[in-house]
Amino acid sequence: MGDLIVKVLINAAALWAAVQLVPDGLLSFDFGNDWWKLLAVAAIFALVNSYLRPIVRALSLPISLLTMGLISFVINAAMLLLTAFLSGQLDLDFRVGDFPPDVTVDTLVGALVGSLVISAVSTIVGIAFAPRRLLF
Repeated sequence: MGDLIVKVLINAAALWAAVQLVPDGLLSFDFGNDWWKLLAVAAIFALVNSYLRPIVRALSLPISLLTMGLISFVINAAMLLLTAFLSGQLDLDFRVGDFPPDVTVDTLVGALVGSLVISAVSTIVGIAFAPRRLLF
C-alpha cells in the first residue's frame, strides 16, 4: 500500500511537469486549484502502469526484441492515452491532444512527448527519493 502511494506521488509530480513542459495543444490538464484532480489522474496512471503495463510488455516481447526495445515508447504512449480515456470518463479534464474523443496526429505526438517527459521526470524523482542502500 505504501509503495502505491509513493508511485502516485511520483506520478503526480511527473504529470505536473509534463503538463508544464509539453505545449498546450499536445497535452492539457486544467486542474486549477483542485489538486485532488491531479492526484486522481496520477492514481489512475499508477494503477494502469502497475497492473496493465507488465501484461502488455510481456505480450509485446517478440516485437520488443525485433525493435531493440523501441516499442516501449509506444507502450508508454498507449498507457498515457488509456489514462486520458479513463480520466475523461470521470470528468477530470486530462487530455492528450484532442483525445478523448478524437485521435489526431497531435494526439499521437502528444502521447509520445508526454510519455517521454513523464518517464524522465519519474525516473529522476524516483532515484532522488529512493532509500539509500548500504553497499557493505
